[in-house]
Amino acid sequence: MSRYIIKQTSLLIPTLREAPAEAEARSHQLLLRAGFIRQLAAGIYSYLPLGWRVLRRIQTIVREEMDQAGFQELHLPAMQPAELWERSGRYGAYGAELIRLQDRHEREFVLGPTHEEVITALAASEVNTYRKLPLRLYQIQTKFRDERRPRFGLLRGREFLMKDAYSFDRSWEELDRTYQAVRDAYRRIFTRCGLKFSMVEAEAGAIGGEGETHEFMAPAEIGEDTIVSCMACGYAANLEKAAAAAGERAADEAESQAPAIEKVATPNTRTIEEVSAFLGVPSSHILKTMIYMADDKPVAAVVRGDHEVNENKLAAAIGCVTLELADPQEVLKVTGAPHGYAGPVGLDIPVYLDRDAVLHGGAAAGAGEEHAHVRNVVPFRDFQPAHIGDYRSVQEGDRCPNCGETLHFAKGIEVGHVFKLGTKYSSVLDAGYTDEAGREQTMIMGCYGIGVSRLLSAVAEQSPAEQGMCWPLGIAPYSVHLIPVSAQDPEQAAVVDQIAKELARQGVECLVDDREERPGVKFKDADLIGLPLRIVVGKRAGEGVVEWTDRRAGGRTEVAWQEAARLAAEICSASWETL
Repeated sequence: MSRYIIKQTSLLIPTLREAPAEAEARSHQLLLRAGFIRQLAAGIYSYLPLGWRVLRRIQTIVREEMDQAGFQELHLPAMQPAELWERSGRYGAYGAELIRLQDRHEREFVLGPTHEEVITALAASEVNTYRKLPLRLYQIQTKFRDERRPRFGLLRGREFLMKDAYSFDRSWEELDRTYQAVRDAYRRIFTRCGLKFSMVEAEAGAIGGEGETHEFMAPAEIGEDTIVSCMACGYAANLEKAAAAAGERAADEAESQAPAIEKVATPNTRTIEEVSAFLGVPSSHILKTMIYMADDKPVAAVVRGDHEVNENKLAAAIGCVTLELADPQEVLKVTGAPHGYAGPVGLDIPVYLDRDAVLHGGAAAGAGEEHAHVRNVVPFRDFQPAHIGDYRSVQEGDRCPNCGETLHFAKGIEVGHVFKLGTKYSSVLDAGYTDEAGREQTMIMGCYGIGVSRLLSAVAEQSPAEQGMCWPLGIAPYSVHLIPVSAQDPEQAAVVDQIAKELARQGVECLVDDREERPGVKFKDADLIGLPLRIVVGKRAGEGVVEWTDRRAGGRTEVAWQEAARLAAEICSASWETL
């Protein structure tokens, strides 16, 4: 039998009639039901033959495009010395998601969630002159993160397959060119995988860095990220990064003429809603004061009552490694009041005031004592903020920071992320080189990731098929599903054999359902498996007529078997040329 013709009875494809109750996401349900994956433990999955074939096709596309962008593939250890992470400052800062372990000699190691430290140490030991730069390296490898709550199947797991790439350049200008080359490669990769996607501005998160960063997002209702975009000018960012146009600031004279601050008894009114109702003022006229611990030092963030603090923006402004809400005891110690009654007046800790919280001549705020608030609070008159900036999350109805049009919100799945790291890792891990003038310089780094196994779920999540999946031709496990209604019928068997041989002759991979099952079972399984092209051989086999379906376009038609084979080969050939 040709390697292009695969019989279904020889494959492990354990389809399920119903999805397990714990599978929430559509992609998770479909991949389980179609026999692509099976769970071993929470957030840990086995890839069965069909799922692994899709992953291999995705990896092939990734390799081709990264090679074309000038990157070299290597393979780095998953088990990494903790010492490297301590030198970079991330061993303690990465948090509980970092899986730590000891060997028999009690030496500390981590299972790599990412490889910035390892690749930088490698470059530091092997590259010492400008003649070896720029250097571009990548790998496809299993990563490990101890997710608190693994969910949505492959979208948030504890073990996953990732492509991570790293660049080492001599200058920021050189990094700019590398960064653009990778972004172009990513667009080609996701397009070839049949994914709908957009590139948005993003925050660097635990990876860090000194320059811009972008995420590639696949729109999907199940997505845990929010894409904020402007239809008018094309602005796009994730919610962590997105900005809104600043509101109009109140006139200085209105502030100077505001009534004096006034304390008001507000028994048992902790929340913004309760304070708003009690004082008879809109939530936008209340200053919400949140106390945080920034690297174990208290700071206050002040936003309008109808806004929420954006902790990523706040952490970036402070320049801290960790940022957490203060516990009730710390709030009482710092403000003199329990949670719900803290205010900016009288605080002796740094106050970060959101720019949109200074729009009014006076506002209400916590009085710094239980069961009391104050009216007519004016920044700079009644309290001195350490900084004013954009520290809030954008909301539905906000205006675009570029053109002023209304911003739109949509859910998305992060499938890729690119970073300009600068010298964050190279400076602390001694990745330097000697330039043309003999001077010591520090390498300028970039980092570029793609969630390879996550792509499997993202494409499945966007699948247009109602009863199962419809894989894009570029990554489908097989191109054609050849289904005889009755495997025992000699006329059908003869036509199936002719079609399979013709497709194999033209290099088209074909899955033949040779099982002795009822037609309904075969068709339901075929819908689940989701091959893009389908040929059904039934009662008109003796006439040489079969049913042809291009599931990407929908609709079925009866044609001669030679025409079905020709159409399949033609479509696949066109797809190969595109790829």
